[in-house]
Amino acid sequence: MSNEIKEYLDKGAVVLDVRTVGEWNEGHSEGAKHIVLDTIPHNVEEIKSWNKPVIAVCRSGARSGQATEFLTEQGVDIINGGPWGNVDQYL
Repeated sequence: MSNEIKEYLDKGAVVLDVRTVGEWNEGHSEGAKHIVLDTIPHNVEEIKSWNKPVIAVCRSGARSGQATEFLTEQGVDIINGGPWGNVDQYL
């Protein structure tokens, strides 16, 4: 998993945090984009407009897994980074 995260970061990946606003406010990775999981379907075009690979993160990896599955179906180059701390250590 960590190798894949590093590879994506090396490709200039955007970290997409799909946690709630409250969770985000408690702490997040610097430079991460915050789009709450429930609103992802309304933000597909914005995510695609980044023109970069994406690493989805949340608290445990479950919600980022859902976001990864959905966005993959939409043609986004995305991996599930799991808990945001997993990715944060590489930033």
